[in-house]
Amino acid sequence: MNADYVPKRSINQEVGPDNFKKIKIEAKVEQIKYREDKDESDPRSRQCPYLDTINRNVLDFDFEKLCSITLSNNNVYACLVCGKYFQGRGIKSHAYTHSVELSHHVYINLNTYKFYCLPDNYQVIDSSLDDIKYVLNPTFTKEQISQLEKNSKLSRAYDGTHYLPGIVGLNNIKANDYSNVVLQALVNVPPLRDYFIREQNYANIKVAPGDIMINLVKRFGELTRKLWNPRNFKAHVSPHEMLQAVVKCSKKKFQITQQSDPIDFLSWLLNSLHLTLNGTKSQNSSIIYKTFQGQMKIYTRKIAPLNDESAEQQVFRPEDYLEKVEEKPFLYLSVDLPSPPLFRDELKESIIPQVPLMQILTKFDGVTSIEYKTYKENFIKKYELLRLPRYLIMCFRRFTKNVFYLEKNPTIVNFSAKNVDLKDLLSEENKKNNPNTVYDLIANIVHDGDPNKGTYRVHILHKGTGTWYEMQDLHVIDVLPQMITLSEAYIQIWEQRSHGENENQSSDQK
Repeated sequence: MNADYVPKRSINQEVGPDNFKKIKIEAKVEQIKYREDKDESDPRSRQCPYLDTINRNVLDFDFEKLCSITLSNNNVYACLVCGKYFQGRGIKSHAYTHSVELSHHVYINLNTYKFYCLPDNYQVIDSSLDDIKYVLNPTFTKEQISQLEKNSKLSRAYDGTHYLPGIVGLNNIKANDYSNVVLQALVNVPPLRDYFIREQNYANIKVAPGDIMINLVKRFGELTRKLWNPRNFKAHVSPHEMLQAVVKCSKKKFQITQQSDPIDFLSWLLNSLHLTLNGTKSQNSSIIYKTFQGQMKIYTRKIAPLNDESAEQQVFRPEDYLEKVEEKPFLYLSVDLPSPPLFRDELKESIIPQVPLMQILTKFDGVTSIEYKTYKENFIKKYELLRLPRYLIMCFRRFTKNVFYLEKNPTIVNFSAKNVDLKDLLSEENKKNNPNTVYDLIANIVHDGDPNKGTYRVHILHKGTGTWYEMQDLHVIDVLPQMITLSEAYIQIWEQRSHGENENQSSDQK
Protein backbone atom coordinates (compact mmCIF):
# COMPACT_ATOMS: atom_id res chain seq x y z
CA MET A 1 0.00 0.00 0.00
CA ASN A 2 1.26 3.49 -0.83
CA ALA A 3 2.95 5.34 2.03
CA ASP A 4 0.82 8.44 1.45
CA TYR A 5 -2.42 6.49 1.35
CA VAL A 6 -4.46 6.23 4.57
CA PRO A 7 -7.69 4.21 4.45
CA LYS A 8 -10.80 5.62 6.06
CA ARG A 9 -10.60 2.93 8.71
CA SER A 10 -7.85 0.51 9.50
CA ILE A 11 -8.48 -3.15 8.69
CA ASN A 12 -6.46 -4.07 11.80
CA GLN A 13 -8.93 -2.52 14.21
CA GLU A 14 -10.83 -4.88 16.42
CA VAL A 15 -13.88 -6.08 14.55
CA GLY A 16 -15.92 -9.22 14.57
CA PRO A 17 -14.99 -12.10 12.26
CA ASP A 18 -18.13 -11.54 10.17
CA ASN A 19 -17.17 -7.96 9.34
CA PHE A 20 -13.45 -8.45 8.83
CA LYS A 21 -13.70 -9.73 5.24
CA LYS A 22 -16.14 -6.95 4.29
CA ILE A 23 -13.89 -4.24 5.75
CA LYS A 24 -10.86 -5.67 3.96
CA ILE A 25 -12.66 -5.60 0.60
CA GLU A 26 -13.82 -2.01 1.21
CA ALA A 27 -10.24 -0.98 1.94
CA LYS A 28 -8.98 -2.54 -1.29
CA VAL A 29 -11.69 -0.78 -3.31
CA GLU A 30 -10.75 2.53 -1.69
CA GLN A 31 -7.11 1.90 -2.51
CA ILE A 32 -7.88 1.15 -6.17
CA LYS A 33 -9.98 4.31 -6.49
CA TYR A 34 -7.20 6.30 -4.86
CA ARG A 35 -4.64 4.96 -7.34
CA GLU A 36 -6.88 5.72 -10.31
CA ASP A 37 -7.50 9.27 -9.10
CA LYS A 38 -3.80 9.71 -8.55
CA ASP A 39 -2.96 8.38 -12.05
CA GLU A 40 -5.39 10.77 -13.70
CA SER A 41 -4.13 13.71 -11.68
CA ASP A 42 -0.51 13.07 -12.75
CA PRO A 43 0.55 16.10 -14.85
CA ARG A 44 2.41 13.78 -17.25
CA SER A 45 -0.84 12.02 -18.19
CA ARG A 46 -1.89 14.74 -20.63
CA GLN A 47 1.59 15.59 -21.90
CA CYS A 48 3.08 12.23 -22.86
CA PRO A 49 6.02 12.84 -25.26
CA TYR A 50 5.86 9.34 -26.82
CA LEU A 51 2.49 9.41 -28.60
CA ASP A 52 4.18 9.94 -31.97
CA THR A 53 5.91 6.54 -31.61
CA ILE A 54 2.59 4.67 -31.87
CA ASN A 55 2.40 2.61 -35.06
CA ARG A 56 -1.23 1.97 -35.99
CA ASN A 57 -0.21 -0.10 -39.03
CA VAL A 58 0.96 -2.99 -36.82
CA LEU A 59 -1.94 -2.98 -34.37
CA ASP A 60 -4.11 -6.09 -34.63
CA PHE A 61 -6.61 -6.84 -31.86
CA ASP A 62 -8.29 -9.77 -33.61
CA PHE A 63 -6.14 -12.45 -32.05
CA GLU A 64 -6.53 -14.04 -28.64
CA LYS A 65 -5.46 -11.71 -25.84
CA LEU A 66 -2.52 -13.75 -24.53
CA CYS A 67 0.90 -12.66 -23.31
CA SER A 68 3.44 -13.47 -26.04
CA ILE A 69 5.83 -14.87 -23.42
CA THR A 70 3.78 -16.46 -20.62
CA LEU A 71 0.66 -17.23 -22.75
CA SER A 72 -1.43 -15.96 -19.84
CA ASN A 73 -4.68 -14.07 -20.45
CA ASN A 74 -4.62 -12.19 -17.14
CA ASN A 75 -3.86 -8.46 -17.08
CA VAL A 76 -2.56 -8.30 -20.66
CA TYR A 77 -1.17 -5.13 -22.22
CA ALA A 78 -0.55 -4.43 -25.90
CA CYS A 79 2.52 -2.49 -26.99
CA LEU A 80 1.26 0.24 -29.33
CA VAL A 81 4.68 0.52 -31.02
CA CYS A 82 5.18 -3.08 -32.18
CA GLY A 83 1.75 -4.66 -31.46
CA LYS A 84 2.99 -7.44 -29.14
CA TYR A 85 1.08 -8.55 -26.03
CA PHE A 86 2.63 -8.71 -22.55
CA GLN A 87 1.38 -9.52 -19.07
CA GLY A 88 1.40 -6.81 -16.38
CA ARG A 89 3.19 -3.46 -16.21
CA GLY A 90 5.02 -3.70 -12.89
CA ILE A 91 8.79 -3.43 -12.49
CA LYS A 92 9.29 -7.19 -12.91
CA SER A 93 6.76 -7.61 -15.72
CA HIS A 94 7.55 -8.48 -19.33
CA ALA A 95 5.98 -5.25 -20.58
CA TYR A 96 8.31 -3.23 -18.31
CA THR A 97 11.36 -5.14 -19.57
CA HIS A 98 10.21 -4.72 -23.17
CA SER A 99 9.84 -0.96 -22.71
CA VAL A 100 13.34 -0.60 -21.25
CA GLU A 101 15.11 -2.81 -23.80
CA LEU A 102 13.43 -1.49 -26.98
CA SER A 103 12.28 1.97 -25.84
CA HIS A 104 8.64 1.13 -26.60
CA HIS A 105 6.75 3.30 -24.15
CA VAL A 106 2.98 3.38 -24.85
CA TYR A 107 0.71 0.44 -23.88
CA ILE A 108 -3.01 -0.27 -23.59
CA ASN A 109 -4.69 -2.56 -21.10
CA LEU A 110 -6.81 -4.93 -23.20
CA ASN A 111 -9.45 -5.27 -20.46
CA THR A 112 -9.84 -1.72 -19.13
CA TYR A 113 -8.90 0.08 -22.41
CA LYS A 114 -6.66 2.46 -20.44
CA PHE A 115 -3.32 3.69 -21.82
CA TYR A 116 -0.04 3.75 -19.88
CA CYS A 117 3.50 4.95 -20.41
CA LEU A 118 6.31 2.63 -19.32
CA PRO A 119 8.73 2.46 -17.62
CA ASP A 120 7.56 5.69 -15.94
CA ASN A 121 4.24 3.90 -15.22
CA TYR A 122 1.72 6.73 -15.52
CA GLN A 123 -1.66 6.72 -17.25
CA VAL A 124 -1.90 8.48 -20.62
CA ILE A 125 -5.03 10.54 -21.26
CA ASP A 126 -5.33 11.92 -24.77
CA SER A 127 -8.30 12.11 -27.14
CA SER A 128 -6.05 11.20 -30.09
CA LEU A 129 -6.04 7.61 -28.76
CA ASP A 130 -9.82 7.20 -28.99
CA ASP A 131 -9.57 5.58 -32.43
CA ILE A 132 -7.41 2.78 -30.99
CA LYS A 133 -9.87 2.23 -28.19
CA TYR A 134 -12.75 2.10 -30.69
CA VAL A 135 -11.02 -0.48 -32.90
CA LEU A 136 -10.40 -2.64 -29.83
CA ASN A 137 -14.01 -2.36 -28.70
CA PRO A 138 -16.44 -0.88 -31.27
CA THR A 139 -19.71 0.37 -29.80
CA PHE A 140 -22.95 1.34 -31.53
CA THR A 141 -25.90 3.41 -30.42
CA LYS A 142 -29.48 2.45 -31.33
CA GLU A 143 -29.56 5.27 -33.86
CA GLN A 144 -26.38 4.03 -35.53
CA ILE A 145 -27.75 0.48 -35.70
CA SER A 146 -30.96 1.67 -37.32
CA GLN A 147 -28.90 3.32 -40.08
CA LEU A 148 -26.69 0.30 -40.89
CA GLU A 149 -28.89 -1.00 -43.70
CA LYS A 150 -29.25 2.46 -45.23
CA ASN A 151 -25.53 3.22 -45.34
CA SER A 152 -24.10 3.36 -48.84
CA LYS A 153 -20.86 5.21 -48.07
CA LEU A 154 -17.46 3.55 -48.24
CA SER A 155 -15.30 3.68 -45.12
CA ARG A 156 -11.59 4.40 -45.37
CA ALA A 157 -9.27 2.18 -43.35
CA TYR A 158 -6.07 3.52 -41.80
CA ASP A 159 -4.01 1.77 -44.48
CA GLY A 160 -5.86 3.74 -47.17
CA THR A 161 -8.11 0.96 -48.49
CA HIS A 162 -11.85 1.47 -48.81
CA TYR A 163 -14.53 -0.97 -47.65
CA LEU A 164 -18.24 -1.23 -46.88
CA PRO A 165 -19.03 -2.01 -43.22
CA GLY A 166 -20.46 -5.54 -43.09
CA ILE A 167 -18.78 -6.49 -46.39
CA VAL A 168 -15.38 -7.28 -44.94
CA GLY A 169 -13.08 -10.21 -45.70
CA LEU A 170 -12.18 -12.84 -43.11
CA ASN A 171 -8.77 -14.46 -42.75
CA ASN A 172 -8.50 -18.14 -43.65
CA ILE A 173 -6.12 -19.33 -40.96
CA LYS A 174 -5.70 -22.74 -42.62
CA ALA A 175 -8.92 -24.58 -43.50
CA ASN A 176 -11.72 -22.53 -42.00
CA ASP A 177 -13.42 -21.24 -45.16
CA TYR A 178 -16.39 -23.46 -44.23
CA SER A 179 -16.94 -21.35 -41.10
CA ASN A 180 -16.07 -18.01 -42.70
CA VAL A 181 -18.94 -18.22 -45.18
CA VAL A 182 -21.43 -19.10 -42.43
CA LEU A 183 -20.25 -16.24 -40.19
CA GLN A 184 -20.37 -13.77 -43.09
CA ALA A 185 -23.92 -14.83 -43.91
CA LEU A 186 -25.19 -14.66 -40.31
CA VAL A 187 -23.77 -11.21 -39.49
CA ASN A 188 -25.71 -9.87 -42.49
CA VAL A 189 -29.07 -11.11 -41.18
CA PRO A 190 -30.53 -7.82 -39.82
CA PRO A 191 -32.27 -8.94 -36.58
CA LEU A 192 -29.36 -11.21 -35.65
CA ARG A 193 -26.84 -8.45 -36.39
CA ASP A 194 -28.82 -5.81 -34.48
CA TYR A 195 -29.06 -8.07 -31.42
CA PHE A 196 -25.42 -9.14 -31.19
CA ILE A 197 -23.99 -5.75 -32.13
CA ARG A 198 -25.25 -4.37 -28.78
CA GLU A 199 -23.39 -6.10 -25.99
CA GLN A 200 -26.01 -4.96 -23.46
CA ASN A 201 -28.47 -7.48 -24.92
CA TYR A 202 -26.54 -10.47 -23.58
CA ALA A 203 -24.22 -8.99 -20.96
CA ASN A 204 -26.35 -10.27 -18.06
CA ILE A 205 -27.19 -13.75 -19.36
CA LYS A 206 -27.25 -16.19 -16.44
CA VAL A 207 -25.06 -19.23 -16.96
CA ALA A 208 -23.82 -22.00 -14.70
CA PRO A 209 -20.40 -21.46 -13.06
CA GLY A 210 -17.65 -22.66 -15.36
CA ASP A 211 -19.89 -22.79 -18.43
CA ILE A 212 -17.64 -21.92 -21.38
CA MET A 213 -20.53 -21.64 -23.86
CA ILE A 214 -21.04 -18.00 -22.85
CA ASN A 215 -17.71 -17.29 -24.59
CA LEU A 216 -19.29 -18.36 -27.88
CA VAL A 217 -21.97 -15.66 -27.50
CA LYS A 218 -19.43 -12.99 -26.53
CA ARG A 219 -17.02 -13.84 -29.34
CA PHE A 220 -19.80 -13.87 -31.93
CA GLY A 221 -20.88 -10.45 -30.69
CA GLU A 222 -17.30 -9.14 -30.89
CA LEU A 223 -16.92 -10.45 -34.42
CA THR A 224 -20.20 -8.85 -35.47
CA ARG A 225 -19.11 -5.47 -34.12
CA LYS A 226 -15.71 -5.70 -35.82
CA LEU A 227 -17.20 -6.63 -39.19
CA TRP A 228 -19.58 -3.66 -39.02
CA ASN A 229 -17.02 -1.23 -37.59
CA PRO A 230 -16.90 1.89 -39.82
CA ARG A 231 -13.50 2.90 -38.39
CA ASN A 232 -11.32 -0.18 -38.87
CA PHE A 233 -7.56 0.14 -39.28
CA LYS A 234 -7.67 -2.45 -42.10
CA ALA A 235 -10.27 -3.71 -44.53
CA HIS A 236 -10.34 -7.27 -43.21
CA VAL A 237 -10.87 -9.06 -39.90
CA SER A 238 -9.39 -12.24 -38.45
CA PRO A 239 -11.95 -14.60 -36.84
CA HIS A 240 -9.24 -16.12 -34.63
CA GLU A 241 -10.90 -15.48 -31.26
CA MET A 242 -14.30 -16.63 -32.53
CA LEU A 243 -12.83 -19.85 -33.94
CA GLN A 244 -10.90 -20.54 -30.74
CA ALA A 245 -14.22 -20.40 -28.90
CA VAL A 246 -15.79 -22.69 -31.53
CA VAL A 247 -13.04 -25.29 -31.12
CA LYS A 248 -13.39 -25.30 -27.33
CA CYS A 249 -17.18 -25.18 -27.16
CA SER A 250 -17.65 -27.86 -29.83
CA LYS A 251 -15.09 -30.10 -28.09
CA LYS A 252 -12.93 -30.01 -31.22
CA LYS A 253 -15.72 -31.19 -33.50
CA PHE A 254 -15.03 -28.11 -35.64
CA GLN A 255 -11.38 -27.27 -36.24
CA ILE A 256 -9.40 -24.42 -37.75
CA THR A 257 -7.06 -26.81 -39.55
CA GLN A 258 -9.61 -29.27 -40.91
CA GLN A 259 -12.45 -28.74 -43.38
CA SER A 260 -16.02 -29.39 -42.21
CA ASP A 261 -19.52 -29.18 -43.64
CA PRO A 262 -20.97 -25.63 -43.40
CA ILE A 263 -24.51 -26.88 -42.74
CA ASP A 264 -23.28 -28.94 -39.78
CA PHE A 265 -21.45 -25.90 -38.44
CA LEU A 266 -24.44 -23.63 -39.04
CA SER A 267 -26.83 -26.00 -37.26
CA TRP A 268 -24.49 -26.42 -34.28
CA LEU A 269 -23.80 -22.68 -34.00
CA LEU A 270 -27.47 -21.64 -34.09
CA ASN A 271 -28.52 -24.26 -31.54
CA SER A 272 -25.57 -23.46 -29.26
CA LEU A 273 -26.33 -19.72 -29.33
CA HIS A 274 -30.02 -20.44 -28.67
CA LEU A 275 -29.33 -22.62 -25.63
CA THR A 276 -26.69 -20.27 -24.19
CA LEU A 277 -29.14 -17.37 -24.46
CA ASN A 278 -31.43 -19.44 -22.19
CA GLY A 279 -33.66 -20.34 -25.09
CA THR A 280 -36.43 -22.91 -24.68
CA LYS A 281 -38.76 -24.70 -27.10
CA SER A 282 -40.87 -21.56 -27.35
CA GLN A 283 -40.55 -19.63 -30.61
CA ASN A 284 -39.90 -16.27 -28.91
CA SER A 285 -37.46 -17.56 -26.30
CA SER A 286 -34.34 -16.31 -28.11
CA ILE A 287 -33.32 -14.15 -31.06
CA ILE A 288 -32.29 -17.34 -32.90
CA TYR A 289 -35.77 -18.87 -32.82
CA LYS A 290 -37.47 -15.53 -33.47
CA THR A 291 -35.43 -15.16 -36.64
CA PHE A 292 -35.13 -18.64 -38.12
CA GLN A 293 -37.61 -21.04 -36.56
CA GLY A 294 -40.48 -22.40 -38.62
CA GLN A 295 -42.97 -25.18 -37.97
CA MET A 296 -43.83 -28.22 -40.06
CA LYS A 297 -45.94 -31.36 -39.83
CA ILE A 298 -44.38 -34.70 -40.78
CA TYR A 299 -46.45 -37.68 -41.90
CA THR A 300 -44.61 -41.02 -41.65
CA ARG A 301 -45.83 -44.39 -42.83
CA LYS A 302 -43.88 -47.62 -42.70
CA ILE A 303 -43.85 -49.79 -45.87
CA ALA A 304 -44.52 -53.48 -45.50
CA PRO A 305 -41.63 -55.59 -46.88
CA LEU A 306 -42.19 -57.52 -50.11
CA ASN A 307 -40.51 -60.78 -51.12
CA ASP A 308 -38.48 -60.79 -47.98
CA GLU A 309 -37.70 -64.19 -46.50
CA SER A 310 -37.09 -62.71 -43.09
CA ALA A 311 -40.55 -61.11 -43.19
CA GLU A 312 -42.19 -64.54 -42.84
CA GLN A 313 -40.49 -64.95 -39.48
CA GLN A 314 -41.71 -61.56 -38.24
CA VAL A 315 -45.03 -61.00 -36.54
CA PHE A 316 -47.21 -58.69 -38.64
CA ARG A 317 -48.75 -55.92 -36.53
CA PRO A 318 -51.07 -53.59 -38.45
CA GLU A 319 -50.53 -50.73 -35.98
CA ASP A 320 -46.87 -50.53 -37.06
CA TYR A 321 -47.94 -49.53 -40.57
CA LEU A 322 -50.40 -46.80 -39.63
CA GLU A 323 -49.50 -43.24 -40.58
CA LYS A 324 -47.94 -41.25 -37.75
CA VAL A 325 -48.19 -37.48 -37.59
CA GLU A 326 -45.94 -35.16 -35.57
CA GLU A 327 -45.28 -31.42 -35.50
CA LYS A 328 -41.68 -30.31 -35.40
CA PRO A 329 -39.88 -26.96 -35.47
CA PHE A 330 -37.08 -26.41 -37.97
CA LEU A 331 -34.23 -23.95 -38.37
CA TYR A 332 -33.56 -24.83 -42.01
CA LEU A 333 -35.14 -26.84 -44.81
CA SER A 334 -33.15 -29.77 -46.17
CA VAL A 335 -33.92 -29.79 -49.90
CA ASP A 336 -33.20 -32.91 -51.99
CA LEU A 337 -31.68 -32.60 -55.45
CA PRO A 338 -32.59 -34.99 -58.29
CA SER A 339 -29.95 -37.54 -59.24
CA PRO A 340 -27.70 -36.30 -62.08
CA PRO A 341 -27.90 -38.12 -65.43
CA LEU A 342 -25.30 -40.79 -66.14
CA PHE A 343 -25.07 -40.21 -69.91
CA ARG A 344 -23.11 -37.65 -71.93
CA ASP A 345 -24.10 -35.54 -74.91
CA GLU A 346 -22.94 -35.97 -78.53
CA LEU A 347 -19.74 -34.03 -77.83
CA LYS A 348 -18.92 -36.46 -75.02
CA GLU A 349 -19.20 -33.68 -72.50
CA SER A 350 -20.90 -34.18 -69.18
CA ILE A 351 -24.34 -32.64 -69.07
CA ILE A 352 -24.84 -30.26 -66.14
CA PRO A 353 -28.39 -30.89 -64.97
CA GLN A 354 -30.65 -28.04 -63.90
CA VAL A 355 -33.81 -28.00 -61.82
CA PRO A 356 -36.24 -25.18 -60.91
CA LEU A 357 -36.33 -24.19 -57.26
CA MET A 358 -40.10 -24.56 -56.91
CA GLN A 359 -39.95 -28.07 -58.34
CA ILE A 360 -37.69 -29.39 -55.59
CA LEU A 361 -39.61 -27.44 -52.92
CA THR A 362 -42.72 -29.51 -53.65
CA LYS A 363 -41.25 -31.85 -51.04
CA PHE A 364 -42.85 -29.54 -48.46
CA ASP A 365 -46.33 -29.15 -49.98
CA GLY A 366 -47.91 -31.76 -47.70
CA VAL A 367 -48.97 -33.87 -50.70
CA THR A 368 -45.79 -35.19 -52.32
CA SER A 369 -44.70 -38.53 -50.87
CA ILE A 370 -41.01 -39.36 -50.60
CA GLU A 371 -39.64 -42.83 -49.96
CA TYR A 372 -36.71 -43.28 -47.60
CA LYS A 373 -34.80 -46.53 -47.44
CA THR A 374 -32.83 -47.67 -44.43
CA TYR A 375 -30.85 -50.81 -43.76
CA LYS A 376 -33.82 -52.63 -42.27
CA GLU A 377 -36.99 -50.69 -43.06
CA ASN A 378 -38.53 -48.40 -45.67
CA PHE A 379 -40.70 -45.36 -44.97
CA ILE A 380 -42.87 -42.93 -46.91
CA LYS A 381 -42.89 -39.36 -45.60
CA LYS A 382 -44.77 -36.18 -46.38
CA TYR A 383 -43.83 -32.71 -45.13
CA GLU A 384 -46.35 -29.92 -44.60
CA LEU A 385 -45.27 -26.37 -43.81
CA LEU A 386 -47.34 -24.88 -41.00
CA ARG A 387 -45.50 -21.65 -40.21
CA LEU A 388 -42.92 -19.91 -42.36
CA PRO A 389 -40.03 -18.23 -40.53
CA ARG A 390 -39.06 -14.61 -40.93
CA TYR A 391 -35.72 -15.72 -42.41
CA LEU A 392 -35.77 -19.03 -44.25
CA ILE A 393 -32.60 -21.11 -44.53
CA MET A 394 -32.44 -23.73 -47.28
CA CYS A 395 -29.76 -26.39 -47.71
CA PHE A 396 -29.48 -28.19 -51.04
CA ARG A 397 -28.16 -31.65 -50.22
CA ARG A 398 -25.27 -31.94 -52.67
CA PHE A 399 -23.12 -34.45 -50.82
CA THR A 400 -23.81 -38.15 -50.46
CA LYS A 401 -21.62 -40.44 -48.38
CA ASN A 402 -21.27 -44.13 -49.06
CA VAL A 403 -18.88 -46.82 -47.96
CA PHE A 404 -16.15 -45.83 -50.40
CA TYR A 405 -16.21 -42.08 -51.04
CA LEU A 406 -18.03 -38.77 -50.79
CA GLU A 407 -20.02 -37.92 -53.91
CA LYS A 408 -21.19 -34.47 -55.01
CA ASN A 409 -24.33 -33.67 -56.99
CA PRO A 410 -23.51 -30.86 -59.50
CA THR A 411 -27.15 -30.01 -60.30
CA ILE A 412 -27.73 -26.27 -60.79
CA VAL A 413 -30.81 -24.87 -59.02
CA ASN A 414 -32.63 -22.28 -61.11
CA PHE A 415 -34.10 -19.53 -58.98
CA SER A 416 -34.86 -15.84 -58.95
CA ALA A 417 -33.11 -13.74 -56.30
CA LYS A 418 -36.34 -11.80 -55.70
CA ASN A 419 -40.08 -12.43 -55.45
CA VAL A 420 -40.00 -16.14 -54.64
CA ASP A 421 -43.55 -16.89 -53.49
CA LEU A 422 -44.06 -20.03 -51.40
CA LYS A 423 -47.83 -19.66 -51.27
CA ASP A 424 -48.42 -22.70 -53.49
CA LEU A 425 -46.66 -24.93 -50.94
CA LEU A 426 -49.23 -24.11 -48.25
CA SER A 427 -52.66 -25.58 -47.74
CA GLU A 428 -55.67 -23.26 -47.68
CA GLU A 429 -55.76 -23.35 -43.90
CA ASN A 430 -52.04 -22.61 -43.56
CA LYS A 431 -52.28 -19.72 -46.03
CA LYS A 432 -54.49 -17.90 -43.52
CA ASN A 433 -51.81 -18.29 -40.83
CA ASN A 434 -49.02 -17.11 -43.17
CA PRO A 435 -50.04 -13.82 -44.81
CA ASN A 436 -46.47 -13.12 -45.94
CA THR A 437 -45.13 -15.79 -48.28
CA VAL A 438 -42.82 -13.81 -50.60
CA TYR A 439 -39.06 -14.08 -50.01
CA ASP A 440 -35.93 -12.32 -51.32
CA LEU A 441 -32.47 -13.87 -51.26
CA ILE A 442 -29.90 -12.15 -49.01
CA ALA A 443 -27.11 -14.77 -48.73
CA ASN A 444 -25.93 -17.62 -50.95
CA ILE A 445 -23.16 -20.06 -49.92
CA VAL A 446 -21.49 -21.89 -52.82
CA HIS A 447 -19.23 -24.94 -53.00
CA ASP A 448 -16.67 -25.16 -55.82
CA GLY A 449 -14.53 -28.12 -56.83
CA ASP A 450 -14.30 -31.73 -55.71
CA PRO A 451 -16.22 -32.91 -52.65
CA ASN A 452 -13.09 -33.49 -50.57
CA LYS A 453 -10.86 -30.69 -51.89
CA GLY A 454 -13.33 -27.95 -52.77
CA THR A 455 -13.64 -24.44 -51.40
CA TYR A 456 -16.53 -22.29 -50.19
CA ARG A 457 -17.53 -18.73 -51.04
CA VAL A 458 -20.55 -16.65 -50.19
CA HIS A 459 -22.67 -14.05 -51.98
CA ILE A 460 -24.06 -11.27 -49.76
CA LEU A 461 -26.59 -8.59 -50.66
CA HIS A 462 -25.61 -5.16 -49.33
CA LYS A 463 -28.94 -3.43 -48.84
CA GLY A 464 -27.56 0.09 -48.59
CA THR A 465 -26.20 -0.02 -52.15
CA GLY A 466 -28.39 -2.83 -53.53
CA THR A 467 -25.20 -4.53 -54.76
CA TRP A 468 -24.28 -8.20 -54.51
CA TYR A 469 -20.79 -9.01 -53.25
CA GLU A 470 -18.83 -12.25 -53.44
CA MET A 471 -16.57 -13.02 -50.49
CA GLN A 472 -14.04 -15.80 -50.39
CA ASP A 473 -11.90 -15.37 -47.29
CA LEU A 474 -10.04 -12.05 -47.80
CA HIS A 475 -11.19 -11.52 -51.39
CA VAL A 476 -14.23 -9.27 -51.79
CA ILE A 477 -15.61 -8.33 -55.23
CA ASP A 478 -18.97 -7.11 -56.52
CA VAL A 479 -20.89 -9.49 -58.79
CA LEU A 480 -23.93 -9.35 -61.04
CA PRO A 481 -27.10 -10.97 -59.66
CA GLN A 482 -27.26 -13.16 -62.79
CA MET A 483 -23.97 -14.83 -61.84
CA ILE A 484 -25.39 -15.97 -58.50
CA THR A 485 -28.04 -18.15 -60.12
CA LEU A 486 -25.36 -19.98 -62.15
CA SER A 487 -23.41 -21.16 -59.11
CA GLU A 488 -23.63 -24.48 -57.30
CA ALA A 489 -25.63 -23.08 -54.40
CA TYR A 490 -25.36 -25.07 -51.17
CA ILE A 491 -26.94 -22.94 -48.42
CA GLN A 492 -29.24 -19.96 -48.90
CA ILE A 493 -30.84 -17.44 -46.53
CA TRP A 494 -34.08 -15.82 -47.69
CA GLU A 495 -35.74 -12.75 -46.14
CA GLN A 496 -39.51 -12.62 -45.81
CA ARG A 497 -41.23 -9.53 -47.13
CA SER A 498 -43.76 -7.73 -45.00
CA HIS A 499 -47.26 -7.09 -46.31
CA GLY A 500 -46.43 -3.44 -46.97
CA GLU A 501 -43.35 -4.34 -49.00
CA ASN A 502 -45.41 -6.70 -51.15
CA GLU A 503 -47.90 -3.94 -51.97
CA ASN A 504 -45.14 -1.48 -52.82
CA GLN A 505 -43.44 -4.01 -55.05
CA SER A 506 -46.66 -4.79 -56.94
CA SER A 507 -47.39 -1.07 -57.46
CA ASP A 508 -43.84 -0.51 -58.76
CA GLN A 509 -44.28 -3.31 -61.27
CA LYS A 510 -47.52 -1.73 -62.53
